Amino acid sequence: MPHRVLADLVLILHAAFVAFVMLGALLAVRWPRLAWVHVPVALWGAGIEFLGGICPLTPLENHWRRLAGEMGYPGGFVEHYVVAVLYPDGLTRRLQIGLGVLVLAVNVAIYAWALWRRHSGDSDLKPQNSGD
Repeated sequence: MPHRVLADLVLILHAAFVAFVMLGALLAVRWPRLAWVHVPVALWGAGIEFLGGICPLTPLENHWRRLAGEMGYPGGFVEHYVVAVLYPDGLTRRLQIGLGVLVLAVNVAIYAWALWRRHSGDSDLKPQNSGD
């Protein structure tokens, strides 16, 4: 039982990581210093897709699942959990590159919008000095 809990915790962590890769720029709009963490994380996420790699969290989750007596899964997290729902035929190399482009495009668009708003004088996007 504890192995399954650990596998599920890794799954939750992995899902949060993927969400941060895709939408962390929205948090960085509010807390600009977070961009120093988000940009490398987003580049890592896009790089994994471009290179056809597997995030290290996937084998870790599979390891705990096997110790719990469950089957692991082939491929990566995105292929198993995300693509299986959106694209039942599986993850192709072309789709994987498209996902990498999507990661970059979404984040570049959010950062560009935030910079444009900040430079245009929108006070809602000015950094907070209240110790947030």
